[in-house]
Amino acid sequence: MVEFVIGAGALIVAALAVKILSSESARPVIEIRHKPFPVEWRSILENQWPIYSRLPEELRGQLEQLSLIFIERIEIRGIEGLEITDEIRVLTASQACLLLINQKTFFPDKLRSVVIRPRGYTATQLESYGGITSEKEIQVLGQSWENGLVVLSWDNAKSGARNAKDGRNLVIHEFAHQLDQADGRADGAPILGSREQYAKWRRVCSRIFTDLQAKVEEGDKTVIDEYGATNPAEFFSVVTETFFEKPFYLKKKRPELYELFEEYYQVDPLNWK
Repeated sequence: MVEFVIGAGALIVAALAVKILSSESARPVIEIRHKPFPVEWRSILENQWPIYSRLPEELRGQLEQLSLIFIERIEIRGIEGLEITDEIRVLTASQACLLLINQKTFFPDKLRSVVIRPRGYTATQLESYGGITSEKEIQVLGQSWENGLVVLSWDNAKSGARNAKDGRNLVIHEFAHQLDQADGRADGAPILGSREQYAKWRRVCSRIFTDLQAKVEEGDKTVIDEYGATNPAEFFSVVTETFFEKPFYLKKKRPELYELFEEYYQVDPLNWK
């Protein structure tokens, strides 16, 4: 069985202590402000992102203020001729900040820049087999780096916002990686508050991840996209997408996992309109 916090005995205790102690610097505390949110930006969200319209008023207000902070703090720049418009800014910031509602913290301080490409792109992936390492060109939609850089393809970021029921959202996926990587490790275990929470996280996620891998290998249909069976880090990001976009089915099929993510994100999407 794959473990989400790797180690044994005293090593696990030490690793968890490091994670807990690092939480203050990795996830800065943030105060929700009350600045005016541009009416035209609100219109963009209402027309292009169904989840925004389903949020209760109090959570929608939080999201707007978090989005303003995101746009202030994080550089959003286009490459390959893509001009950054208000549409790109607000849709990127708001989808990312959905993960921060009720958290009272922000993304790690090391997150400084989001690079937006017009569409999917080719990247080089290193593969090792039998002691031999080779390079492979792959098509990617986005990437999240531990140094605080996020890369997104705009066509997929935009279509992911509009289709809010398929369990796939590129922005949510990549920024979930940033939460996972806040302590410097992409291991599928974000920063939590106690050893007890880490123990529960490890127990639930390890079991369901192993079961997901088996079902994918057998060709069974799963509520969690099969990409989540790649490794624990992808599992965390894919389950996050499923939690926000297919909450009914995730709770029905994987109630213990739903409860775990509800506890972590401090929201229950099933209560939204």
